[in-house]
Amino acid sequence: MSDKVLVLNATYEPLNVCTARRAIVLMLKQKAEAVEMSGRIFHSAENTFELSNVIKLSYYVRVPRSDRRRVSRRAVLARDNHRCQYCGSQTHLTIDHIIPKSRGGGCTWENIVTSCAPCNSRKGNRLPSEANMRLRTRPSPPEPLAFIYLAVSEIHRSWKRYLDYAVA
Repeated sequence: MSDKVLVLNATYEPLNVCTARRAIVLMLKQKAEAVEMSGRIFHSAENTFELSNVIKLSYYVRVPRSDRRRVSRRAVLARDNHRCQYCGSQTHLTIDHIIPKSRGGGCTWENIVTSCAPCNSRKGNRLPSEANMRLRTRPSPPEPLAFIYLAVSEIHRSWKRYLDYAVA
């Protein structure tokens, strides 16, 4: 049972994605309720459950914005469309600190970009301008819903209205 379920806050704000198994546990503990049913059935030894595509928490969860935008290699690669931000290559990808950590650069969205290994090696411990290299785009934090899109390979059609509402 590896189906993904969209989790909404009590205010219908998209929070994250969980497995169908986790969604059933949340509903059994009365911590969430089904919003959109999938039509699929899950059988346990004693019960039968209709699986949900979308659940809503029964209580409001305050989500600090800084936690939603945590920097990770996977998120940086996705933000940069899996392309080197120096040459555009899609192979041998790594991440690069624009201002190297050894020179005071931090692990922030604005200082980390996707880089292919040859460009990363060429740049080394220098600033892009010192290595005569240019960034293709200016790095910035991803949109809040980006992490939901990262969690799944395909967005279920029943999620669309909740995700569209969050953007509007």
